[in-house]
Amino acid sequence: MQDSSLSQLLAPAAGHRPSKIVCVGRNYAAHAAELGNAVPAEPLLFLKPPSALIGPDEMVLLPAESTRVEYEAEIGVVIGRRLHGVAAEEAFEGIGGYICANDVTARDLQKRDAQWGRAKGFDTFCPIGPRVASGLAWDDLEVCCRVNGVERQYGRATEMHFPIPDLVSYISRIMTLEPGDLILTGTPAGTGPLVEGDVVEVEIAGVGTLRNPVGRATP
Repeated sequence: MQDSSLSQLLAPAAGHRPSKIVCVGRNYAAHAAELGNAVPAEPLLFLKPPSALIGPDEMVLLPAESTRVEYEAEIGVVIGRRLHGVAAEEAFEGIGGYICANDVTARDLQKRDAQWGRAKGFDTFCPIGPRVASGLAWDDLEVCCRVNGVERQYGRATEMHFPIPDLVSYISRIMTLEPGDLILTGTPAGTGPLVEGDVVEVEIAGVGTLRNPVGRATP
């Protein structure tokens, strides 16, 4: 996505490309179980590069290096002001709003590699949109994913093992969160493969629907 388009999308929360995208793994017990994993004792964090970002209607590109690319619908948190070492009770003051996100993952590479940077970091592997919605109660948020119009995932924020305020607080005690930074809060059960020609949608009531077609990356 062009910087100007991203600025429009993230405004008024930040107005510029995020310095980092912090993601949370295995934050829904059912999703952890479907991949054969236990829910971690502490939030499991990893990073996506800002170069993975695309916006609404832009194409998710399947890389030649992977034979199994999957969707992961998530509630995205956009940071509105600088946060460092805040308590959970203070976290709300620093949240600029919420956005639909898709933590696209090369599942075969994730299983193969000791680190997740390659599996999560390809260009186009972080669609976000269609807008940043402020003034929403985090515990009212629900997220669903559809592929070619068929619902594949559904989850409530209240089903998260680590609630959104706790996540923001936890992350801010590890790394300073800057305006425009994104937190992807984990995906519910039901992840599955994407193939060329699919259309994947992530919807959060009160935010809107993020729609992205799927194609194949050229060598």
